[in-house]
Amino acid sequence: MTKGYLALVLHAHLPYVRHPEHEDHLEERWLFEAMTETYIPLLRIFDGFLKDGVGFKVTMSLTPPLANMLGDEFLQHRYLRHLDSLIELSGREIDRTTRETPEFKPLAEMYREIFISTRQFYWDRYGGNLLQAFRDIQATDNLEIITCAATHGFLPLMQHQPAAIRGQIETAAIDYERVFGRDPKGIWLPECGYFEGLDDYLAEAGLRYFLVDSHGINFAEPRPMAGVYAPIFCPSGVAAFARDVESSKQVWSSEEGYPGDVDYREFYRDVGFDLPLEYVGKYIHRDGIRVNTGMKYFRITQKSDLHRREIYNRRNALEKAAQHAANFMFNREKQVEWIEGGIGRKPIIVAPYDAELFGHWWFEGPDWINYLVRKVAYDQGVFELTTPRHYLEQYPEQQVAVPAASSWGDKGYYEVWLNGSNDWIYPHLHKAADRMMELADLPSRKDPLVERAVKQAMRELLLAQSSDWAFIMTTKTAVEYAVQRTYAHLERFNTLYSQIKAGAIDVAFLSDVEAKDNIFPVIDPDVFSAG
Repeated sequence: MTKGYLALVLHAHLPYVRHPEHEDHLEERWLFEAMTETYIPLLRIFDGFLKDGVGFKVTMSLTPPLANMLGDEFLQHRYLRHLDSLIELSGREIDRTTRETPEFKPLAEMYREIFISTRQFYWDRYGGNLLQAFRDIQATDNLEIITCAATHGFLPLMQHQPAAIRGQIETAAIDYERVFGRDPKGIWLPECGYFEGLDDYLAEAGLRYFLVDSHGINFAEPRPMAGVYAPIFCPSGVAAFARDVESSKQVWSSEEGYPGDVDYREFYRDVGFDLPLEYVGKYIHRDGIRVNTGMKYFRITQKSDLHRREIYNRRNALEKAAQHAANFMFNREKQVEWIEGGIGRKPIIVAPYDAELFGHWWFEGPDWINYLVRKVAYDQGVFELTTPRHYLEQYPEQQVAVPAASSWGDKGYYEVWLNGSNDWIYPHLHKAADRMMELADLPSRKDPLVERAVKQAMRELLLAQSSDWAFIMTTKTAVEYAVQRTYAHLERFNTLYSQIKAGAIDVAFLSDVEAKDNIFPVIDPDVFSAG
């Protein structure tokens, strides 16, 4: 008889990076890389479990921006074009390595096989619509897909504007029902950001649970008797599950985590940077900007010198992934056995991660999940995999407490999204939210053109609220792009607001903006209404 449970939770999110106004937009590659290296590999692994009769329980968020992009026909065809380019590049690489560096030829062949099989899964089987693959697997009750706020807006910094929070949460719930044909039961709070009272908004939207970082539960009031190893019920009745530090550290830590092992593939050496521009230029950005292609020939070996790398050995890497899966399972067994006697019920260890860690950053990550799930099913009997929803069905009574303000960002609170690099955006966002409330209550919304413009204004506000822009400004990665996106959405919102208020809507402008930012086909401005 099992003594406890492990909940693997994967947070799949990307900002909305759809740019039909450009033939080849750099940031769209964020989506294409994640599809090739994370989402499709995970789907194929889940599919393998089902074919082999391996029972599994995994929770995965698909944020509304990601779901909208995966379901967008325009992006589906652009990704197919991207895949065909990779297949062509890998074929050329087989020829080149045969002549010049035969030691790399097996890897070039490996990548070509990966790209071709990815295309077959993506296009031949699902016609480019990965949402159908996710729906099919969720229908088996093995995969629990949860939602997130509409555009991953950082909710604690909206707490003085209830309509803005409702706009993020209610829009996400509406869009989830559109995509998956059912109501969402759980939500990944953007950046795990929580403030007291946020759960009231979740309850209004019919959500049953959310996730917070460990200190959100450890510092709850009153102190939870089971610590992070059982959920708590907020006064609203919504359950809060906490991240387990120990299991997270084994995977996340740059010093101690599995992904840094010397046998794994090196992320920072890619043929898109290593090969001459005249050879690889066709396969990177059309303006000659060097980007990752996904073809990488080296393993990690030494951290101090990227240019002193040894050749990646796929067999060794897979053996190491199996060892690490066994190690992770062993540690969870001991952890469950130690906890189980002290809390009076079977504990749940919640292990949440960014989905993109598995495959994109950690090439062997999907293989690690594959080995782990199969080992849990066949090689031990101490714990089982579960989802938060299934755990609540088994244990419908929990301690009532109020989680502490928290996030999973640096230092555990809100500083990542509110600091000297990005604080300038919030007066504009707050003003726009006030104006959106004004638009929602206009009597002129009875006019179809006005209603259409109000809906697009709401889309622009939601896109401007994305926490990704503030995060990028803090981390100083693609700052120019984040600033440009913030300005662009606010400018479009304010233009629409002015036109609506003046009763002079520019139909050509509205149509152009609708074509660019076509997120949320079903959207309800009434969530911003004061009435």
